[in-house]
Amino acid sequence: MLLFQDGSTHRWIGALGHDLDLIVTLDDATNWIYSAILVEEEGTMSSFLGLRETIAGHGLFGALYTGRGSHHFVTPKAGGEVDKGHLTQVGRALSQLGIRHIASYSPEGRGRMERVFGTLQQRLPPELRRAGVRTREAANAYLRECFVPAFNARFGKEAAEPGSAFVGYTGALLDDVPCVQLDRQVGRDNCVSWSGRSLQIPAQQHRHHYVRVTVRVHEYPDGKLAIFDGPRCLARYDANGALLDDPLSRAA
Repeated sequence: MLLFQDGSTHRWIGALGHDLDLIVTLDDATNWIYSAILVEEEGTMSSFLGLRETIAGHGLFGALYTGRGSHHFVTPKAGGEVDKGHLTQVGRALSQLGIRHIASYSPEGRGRMERVFGTLQQRLPPELRRAGVRTREAANAYLRECFVPAFNARFGKEAAEPGSAFVGYTGALLDDVPCVQLDRQVGRDNCVSWSGRSLQIPAQQHRHHYVRVTVRVHEYPDGKLAIFDGPRCLARYDANGALLDDPLSRAA
């Protein structure tokens, strides 16, 4: 089963006075929208948001068809072939999930999404205006609860074969796959430096410190962070780097 994901920049919410990007994840067989999210700017995190919403709501799928933007693929030569040997964060997450990542080279594939976005640009802004929606947060709630179900009922179609090709997700905590993952070495103060923040690793039941150990930092679309040693989560933090939980308290 193939899904498309793409973004469109438009004045979706007139009251805001500036453009936003709408990230849509669409079913190839049925034209159903599984995720539609307004973000300030399309990129790695917006792709993760669409993936997570789709998988949490429906399950895993076979392949994802996207453009060749730098958050999707590494392209050594502008306009050339993508380098599938070097994965972006989105590519790494799809690989972990077992989803094949297909790069768009044909105008036909892009044209299909452009037609969908043309319909959305005609219908969504006036509907948000009539509903009195003035913020991105309210618009995303309206999309999820009202607009997308009505859109699918009107423009969706039955698949050629009955049943669903989605497979239920049963792996690790879903949030810990569609997120940025990078290795960092722990400093002498038992802290990890991350984008100007110092993440203190609290004492663990199995060891007192991680000085000079290489750990893995996860950054989530909402800005929160976590540090992992292999499969073990050592700690979670808010977007400012403040500790959210204590592993020793959890163990107790």
